[in-house]
Amino acid sequence: MKNLIVVRHAKSSWKDTTLADHLRPLNKRGKRDAPEMGARLADRALQVDRIISSPAVRALTTAQMIARAAGYPGKEIVIDERLYPGDLASLMALIRELDEPLHTVMLFGHNPGLTDLVNTIGDDTIDNVPTCGVVEITLPIDRWKQTGRKGALAVRFDYPKKDRDPL
Repeated sequence: MKNLIVVRHAKSSWKDTTLADHLRPLNKRGKRDAPEMGARLADRALQVDRIISSPAVRALTTAQMIARAAGYPGKEIVIDERLYPGDLASLMALIRELDEPLHTVMLFGHNPGLTDLVNTIGDDTIDNVPTCGVVEITLPIDRWKQTGRKGALAVRFDYPKKDRDPL
């Protein structure tokens, strides 16, 4: 069994329109939501073997905040360029190349690629992974290179507004 946790970056700021897209920081809501989602993950007591993030400031900051809040401070966050902007083919290639001893991997990236990924490998359909949305997928595979279409054993979907604003 392999577990993939897919996280879309928290809400980012559009305040400074002169910034390049990959340099946009989190806004106030994003800075609030990321630790909240990290705390929810901490409650689930997941053992994460590796955290991989897009190099974009908003994604990397989300990864750092969630990792800290979830109790993963010792985990080194690996930056992978394929997560930005993160089209489906690049994401699938990244997953299929993961080291085999890893059982649970957390990816931080962007839409529409993350929603496409979740809908490709998961059995459930999610219209949109919202900002700071977390999708946990359990795959019935022994090796990451076996990751394919559908077939997930379980999909758990959470996001900051879930209790207030169901999708």
